[in-house]
Amino acid sequence: MTKPKGPILIELEQADTAPGPDTAPPVPDPDTPAPDTPQGRAMQTAATLAARRPSRLSRLFWGLVLALLGAVLSITAWDFATGLVARAPILGYGVTALIAALLLVLLVIALRELAAFSRLARIDSLHRASQSALAEDDLTAARAVVADLTRLYAARDDTRWGRNRLAERQADQFDAAGLLGLAEIELLVPLDRAATREIEAAARQVATVTALVPLAMADVVAALTANIRMIRRIAEIYGGRSGVLGGWRLARAVMAHLVATGAVAVGDDLIGSVAGGGLLSKVSRRFGEGLVNGALTARVGVAAMEVCRPLPFTRARRPSVSGLVKRALTGLFGGQAPL
Repeated sequence: MTKPKGPILIELEQADTAPGPDTAPPVPDPDTPAPDTPQGRAMQTAATLAARRPSRLSRLFWGLVLALLGAVLSITAWDFATGLVARAPILGYGVTALIAALLLVLLVIALRELAAFSRLARIDSLHRASQSALAEDDLTAARAVVADLTRLYAARDDTRWGRNRLAERQADQFDAAGLLGLAEIELLVPLDRAATREIEAAARQVATVTALVPLAMADVVAALTANIRMIRRIAEIYGGRSGVLGGWRLARAVMAHLVATGAVAVGDDLIGSVAGGGLLSKVSRRFGEGLVNGALTARVGVAAMEVCRPLPFTRARRPSVSGLVKRALTGLFGGQAPL
């Protein structure tokens, strides 16, 4: 009688406990920072706070509060002035004149804010028109953009030499890309250098405060104020001088763009800074965070240049975040900034 054929179960006395491929740890990604690597939390928090839009209910609440306070203050001031006029006419008229002067100053401030919004809208309109002229290769539209750009900088002495060279050479350009590229080189490259100096100064300030001030939330406040000031200065350099409300709106637009695109995080262009921050964090965690916060500030500055610039980067080279960080932070922590 033959034995039935089939699978045979072989029991081993001792199971093989050697690790297999399924139990091996994942291969580390060289571009992914280690968990203990500084991440620039202060800059990420500051960007999130600046980019956050208040809800409709919140805007309605604060609008009603301000309207009520304005009505109460106005009525109180009026009653005070009229009552003072009845008791002491000379003193009452003097107080009335002070109130009128205050209202006049508030009116001037409001007009300046409106003018600031108008300047920012003009820069934005030039940027859109130049992009459209480049996309359609429209020489007529490009000439209109260059004419508007020349008028924008007509009263500035720092662009006089570039405007003269542009006027001499623009007739030799026969396509939109060539004409706008010439305007970019002659008018905007000197302004780009001034803007990069502002970025380097802001990155240095944020890195220093983060490294040296151990107070809770001090680095967030320093990062937020330094970045808002930097964005306002960059807007002024390119001719879009903003007021308080305009500057805050511009800063929120820049931060919102960065948060939406995930740019306020450690990415490929910051790997060198993260590595350097990791080395510095072996000595001091604050120094490592300061280096990365400075690098993220430089990234915000480059984004602000792109938003505030009347023309997009075409012939001129877009500033490198790594290069900005290297120039800004070299020697700040006792040696060359590791990039």
